[in-house]
Amino acid sequence: MATRRSRGDGGLYWSEPRQRWIAELTVGYRPNGKRIVRKASGKTKTEAKAALDRLVERRKEGTATAVGGFTVEKAVRDWLRHGLNGRSASTVEKLTILAETHIIPDLGARVLLDPKQKNELSADDVDAWLAEKAEVLATRTLQDLRSVLRRSINRAAKRTKGIRNVVLLCDELPVGRDGRRSKSLTLAQAVAVLAAAEAEDSTYGDYTVVSLLTGARTEEARPLSWSEVDKVGKPDASPPIPPHVNVWRSVRAGGDTKTKKSRRSLALPGRAIEALTRQERRQARQRELAGERWHELGIVFASDVGTELDAANVRRGFRRILKLAGLEPKDWTPRELRHSFVSLLSDSGLSIEEISRLVGHSDTKVTELVYRHQLRPVIQNGATAMDTLFPDPAA
Repeated sequence: MATRRSRGDGGLYWSEPRQRWIAELTVGYRPNGKRIVRKASGKTKTEAKAALDRLVERRKEGTATAVGGFTVEKAVRDWLRHGLNGRSASTVEKLTILAETHIIPDLGARVLLDPKQKNELSADDVDAWLAEKAEVLATRTLQDLRSVLRRSINRAAKRTKGIRNVVLLCDELPVGRDGRRSKSLTLAQAVAVLAAAEAEDSTYGDYTVVSLLTGARTEEARPLSWSEVDKVGKPDASPPIPPHVNVWRSVRAGGDTKTKKSRRSLALPGRAIEALTRQERRQARQRELAGERWHELGIVFASDVGTELDAANVRRGFRRILKLAGLEPKDWTPRELRHSFVSLLSDSGLSIEEISRLVGHSDTKVTELVYRHQLRPVIQNGATAMDTLFPDPAA
């Protein structure tokens, strides 16, 4: 006579519809008292019993509750829902789009813990997936995809014993397609853009002038407030304080600038002061026309009713100015005003240390990395010293 299995050891039974032996194990109970059951199957009773033994072993390890149910999709959606607290809406939107477009359709059905290891996500799966994506995506996007997957699984692994984060084994990121390289205006193009911006006589025109001449980030210029603008300065102070603008806020979550050193005060060139004066007069007219619809937020580059401009508004306005300047609008973005600022300063002979302070970078390494295409470094100290030591006989 067959020995009955002990309570808690699970059970085996034949499924006529499936024509397979089914192994069933209770691994816990839900808050409402309902059992949490995990199942496995085999063509023979021996195979099903082996599968049941694996379930029992995983229950002892504390991992059976995840078997067959904890997929990549579930981990990614959980991280998107709970792991992005404090991030800006734009960041959440960007990461959600990446997950929904590339991760969930391709890897979402893979299981993070599978006793049979038939559908469990492996490091080889991740490597193959990244290699395939490298054919159509830029390297930076590949980095973001790997980061989303790694952090999602890491969150799941902290909550479910036995899940391995196989993405940590994929340290060699394939090189993706070349992304769109940022570029900068030449001096002639910058002159044309400034002329077009001033001629248009609009909020977007003066925004363009101030952004180009100060190097402020787009997320710093949009929320700039009048309280941070000093068009006069203190010429009688010792040392004198020139007209300047305090770049202390941004549209980032919490209103903080990108880094601590991004909080800086920038002296205003003459044409930037004129642009701010025009904008002040223009805003007074807008306030009067808007009447009760006006929102007094103290924003310099505001909409017709005083609210903050969004990135799409600025992009459309900027491209209209580019068209007036004779440039192809679709080839440029507002952030390239900052790249142009760096390039023009570098061309004029300003040192990288000074440029780094002006653009609010933590050190010159960041400036060299981000703006390597805009910098024109000419390291001439060695040549100068050699010319002194060994003058040209023919000179």
